[in-house]
Amino acid sequence: MLRTPAGRRRLEILEWLKDPAAHFPDGCLGDPAEDGVTADAVAAKLGVPPEVAETHLGLLVDIGLLRRKRIRQRVHYRRDEIRIAEVARMFDKGW
Repeated sequence: MLRTPAGRRRLEILEWLKDPAAHFPDGCLGDPAEDGVTADAVAAKLGVPPEVAETHLGLLVDIGLLRRKRIRQRVHYRRDEIRIAEVARMFDKGW
């Protein structure tokens, strides 16, 4: 897989995580907006194995667009809105 931050699936994931409760009603143990959603929930929505979703999510974490949070035995992912805004500003300035 090409490891670039942009990609249709990764952009879809970022878009879905803007409103996780609407897109992943059963995707976590806590509050989806506060705690995020699991890789299994993202995999189910994408229609891919969990390992593929974890690869996409891991890349988004590595570049700082998502944050991880462990709840019990599972890792939940949510958007890092501050970092996303910083990146958007860089592109607006003609980075």
